[in-house]
Amino acid sequence: MKSQSSFNHCRRLLLVLMLTLTGSVAFAQDQRLLIAAARVFDGYVFRNDAAVLINDGKVARIDSRDAFNDSDAPRLDLGDATLLPGFIELHAHLSYQHVPADTVLRHGITTVRDVGGPLHQPYGGDGSLRLMTSGPIITAPAGYPIPNLGETDIAMPVADEQQARQAVRKLVAGGAVLIKVALEPGGEAGAPWSGGHTHAHSQAPHSKTHDKPRSWPMLAPAVLAAIVDEAHLLGRRVAAHLAEPKGAQLALDAGIDEWAHAPCDRLPDAQLQRAVAQQVRIVGTIDTLSKCPGVSSNVRRLAELGAEFLYGAEIAHPDIPWGIDGQELLYLQHLAGMAPLDVLRTATSKAGQYLNMPLLGTLLPSAPADLIAVKGDPTQKLKLLEYPDLVMSGGKLIINYFGN
Repeated sequence: MKSQSSFNHCRRLLLVLMLTLTGSVAFAQDQRLLIAAARVFDGYVFRNDAAVLINDGKVARIDSRDAFNDSDAPRLDLGDATLLPGFIELHAHLSYQHVPADTVLRHGITTVRDVGGPLHQPYGGDGSLRLMTSGPIITAPAGYPIPNLGETDIAMPVADEQQARQAVRKLVAGGAVLIKVALEPGGEAGAPWSGGHTHAHSQAPHSKTHDKPRSWPMLAPAVLAAIVDEAHLLGRRVAAHLAEPKGAQLALDAGIDEWAHAPCDRLPDAQLQRAVAQQVRIVGTIDTLSKCPGVSSNVRRLAELGAEFLYGAEIAHPDIPWGIDGQELLYLQHLAGMAPLDVLRTATSKAGQYLNMPLLGTLLPSAPADLIAVKGDPTQKLKLLEYPDLVMSGGKLIINYFGN
């Protein structure tokens, strides 16, 4: 018995040593691990001096640190740190732009929804980035993004209602978790897709919409209505890339569920009010669109009206970090008026609920063991989240920079 006890003690010490190795990936998914920290955010609320027990790739229990005094699981004590669920990015183009998934994962994003790229079934989450997609963007023939990016793996043009319904069925059958459409005429100052256009601050103050250099074709209302109807029949939401009043009006009339961006051009107040009344969700991408003249006023007004914002920074855009975007979080705090706790919920539990995976983005029992940790308190400095000191995916440690 003494020999067996000594063996178990040595085994636990060895596991702890393996856990403290910088960048350790040696911890097996089926092994138990107890992680304790000064602060644990479970996706909804903060718990002080708490711990999370991981077993078989999932959260087995979350409780006070003292509640685990009798546990024989290897313990990783993070000290004055904050343990949180991994972040969920709802607007990215990783696959299309060939952004390394492991880089994104190491920087705190554990789940990504690609909204415009190659079609595939959802995969990952077991030590790798969990990746789901909308597949190619449905658009009008020669519509955006075809003028900029072509069709391959990024666009699916449809000319009539029958083609529209067929496209939706094809996307859903191929694994799309969302249907995305383009309602983009082009020409908005400061928009990253308006190549060659001036930035908002250099645009003449009295320039008018009809001065824009081109207009891309957009989906006809009847075709758009067919897309929305077919998607809803198949249990999928529809998101629209839009940036100005004409596209917004088409989206509102068709019953689009989600705006893939906070609009770039300033929208009429009646459209913003209608969007909130129709419970349209807004994926921010505010950092991406920070050069647009209307984005700040649109976000502020939507927030005043009670709009629901979702976290999405458009990873793969040249100006956006390949991971958690601290600046996007700060924009949600200061433009949308969110408290830091609400900002964290938006990128975790709220996103999981929106994806119809209510335990994703939480540290509640049976949730996937997707965790990140940072030294200090991110509610006092959201920028800390860009460089997590610990990342776990599906119970597997990806990085661990805690040296205890």
